[in-house]
Amino acid sequence: MIAATIAGGYLALVSYTDTRDLSVGEIRLSVSPGHRGAIDVYVPLVDWGARFELIRLPVRLRVDLQTVDRTVAGAVAQGEPLNLDAVRTQATDAIASYLKRLIALMVACGALLGLLVAFAIRSRAGPKLRYTGGVAALTAIAMGVAIVALIPPRGSIKSPQYYAHGPDIPRALEAVEAVRRTPGALDQELDAQLVGLARLVVDPGRRRSLAGQPVVTIASDLHNNPFGLSVLASAAHGGPVFFVGDLTDRGTPLETRVVRQAVGLGHPFVFVSGNHDSDFLVHELATEGAIVLTRKGRLMPKGGFGPKIVHVAGLRVAGYDDPFERLSVEDFKDRYDNTPDPAQQDEFTNWLRPLIGKVDVVMVHEPALIAPALAVLRDHPPPRPLVFMVGHTHIASLGQQPGVTVINGGSVGAGGTGNLTEKTNIGIARFTFTLKPAFQPLAADLVTIDPGTGSSSARRTRLDPSTG
Repeated sequence: MIAATIAGGYLALVSYTDTRDLSVGEIRLSVSPGHRGAIDVYVPLVDWGARFELIRLPVRLRVDLQTVDRTVAGAVAQGEPLNLDAVRTQATDAIASYLKRLIALMVACGALLGLLVAFAIRSRAGPKLRYTGGVAALTAIAMGVAIVALIPPRGSIKSPQYYAHGPDIPRALEAVEAVRRTPGALDQELDAQLVGLARLVVDPGRRRSLAGQPVVTIASDLHNNPFGLSVLASAAHGGPVFFVGDLTDRGTPLETRVVRQAVGLGHPFVFVSGNHDSDFLVHELATEGAIVLTRKGRLMPKGGFGPKIVHVAGLRVAGYDDPFERLSVEDFKDRYDNTPDPAQQDEFTNWLRPLIGKVDVVMVHEPALIAPALAVLRDHPPPRPLVFMVGHTHIASLGQQPGVTVINGGSVGAGGTGNLTEKTNIGIARFTFTLKPAFQPLAADLVTIDPGTGSSSARRTRLDPSTG
């Protein structure tokens, strides 16, 4: 009887949810057992939440903000104050009402299942129904009393633990530090989050839709790891692939096979060399049909160079081959000191100057090579948007300054088969843009995959300015 009654109460605990309307939006209330006791206030829209360890039962009382009132969000985004005390009062009343219903439902469901079992096992030789029914009723009441004592939060709601996933974790940690440093910072942080949420809700309506816009895939640093090719194929979906160097690991003829496989993954496959590539395999790529870009122009299949600027998916693209590209006449030897010197940086900057305003995308393997050029562009922004696609670092990143975007997709080969001690995720980027009425970057998606567990995360950053 006791086991059946507790089972009935547990089923009610895990299955009962409720939604309530607050002045700022709709919240969803539920209980998730099997955790350390806490209240979780979570906003799925921005993947950000706060946890208050105020519950003694090993369950989490979840308060999820499901929808946001657009009128309130717009007002907050325009700088109007929000009565947080009123919102807290509404949320507290909603939680109290939910808990009362939950406890009543648990007692009722527990008693009902206990009584059903009592009827099922009654017999002349066994215990009387009035005893078994009484046990079920008393167990249900005891369970209700225990829940009343253990689930409702005790004490004031303070000292939150902020949590998030992926790129928002640093933001959550900053919030924790702010709360520790400043009296009353919790209110300030809630205000800031509401304003940020409001802008998130309002601004997308003012931005250009990404649906139907052209997209290209950015990858680099395969380092001859064939397992990265399937990831690249899935991301590209047969569309253009911009590969920013280090397709191979040593550049020797032994790596010709991976070169031929990679070329077929993009339509077209656009390439600039990295410090792990060689002149031999660069010519192999051109022969296989890849668009191989160099500082002298496009490398032609039969030798020689074509135009410096090529058109791919409507984009005007130029590329700069790596100064430390390996050479077949030197037996593909390593160049361990592969940091660009000032002379090489100046050579790149001088190469870039006449192309500014004439190209949309510049592909360069080594980010350090373009550093002085970025400083020049910071002082004198380009007349048209300019996107640099880089690699080499094996770390996905996105940089922005007026008129300029720098995209690094990370390492699609997770550091490569020759870097087994390097703990690197598989990384790839997707770049969305528009050509109407003129070239304008719209968004960059950075995707990372843990090669050990297969878990992945993606972060989208809008690159176009709001029209509001």
